[in-house]
Amino acid sequence: MSRSTIDYRPFEPPLPPGRARAVPWMSVLGGSALTAVLPVVASLALVPPLGLLMLLTWRLLARFALRPWAAAPLGLFDDLVSGQPLGSAVLLWSLCFIAIDLIEQRLVFRDFWQDWLIASGALAFCLTVGRWIALPLGAHVDPVLLAQIMIAVMLFPLSVRFVAWIDRKRGPAA
Repeated sequence: MSRSTIDYRPFEPPLPPGRARAVPWMSVLGGSALTAVLPVVASLALVPPLGLLMLLTWRLLARFALRPWAAAPLGLFDDLVSGQPLGSAVLLWSLCFIAIDLIEQRLVFRDFWQDWLIASGALAFCLTVGRWIALPLGAHVDPVLLAQIMIAVMLFPLSVRFVAWIDRKRGPAA
């Protein structure tokens, strides 16, 4: 007797609406906090911005899970826990949300590859401009920045799987 891997329980009660709305916020906050507390000892900052990755994934995968203004308070939290200059993630994450809205006005339908391309551009933009805001221009961190961008871009499919799993668990009430 083989066991199906499909998790289909039509009569399981969904999360209450308040908790279902809080799940995307908590996952982005958790991603930002996880980046700050990972026990990685390295002379190079190769840890990708997991909070930004989760935010972009929620915005691209479940459009109405986060309000358009949600990027600002979530970016403020990320600035506080990551040590970036205060307001940099607020500005950059809000600009990413605006850019995604503009792209969505042009594209009627998107698939996974287009979402990955949009997220890659947003990740590269935020990491590059964040580097210009946080470090002097004479600092030689360009190879490390490229590696960090590549790691973040390659983690996007895993982030999509994780957010889709969370979104399925929170139910249709959200």
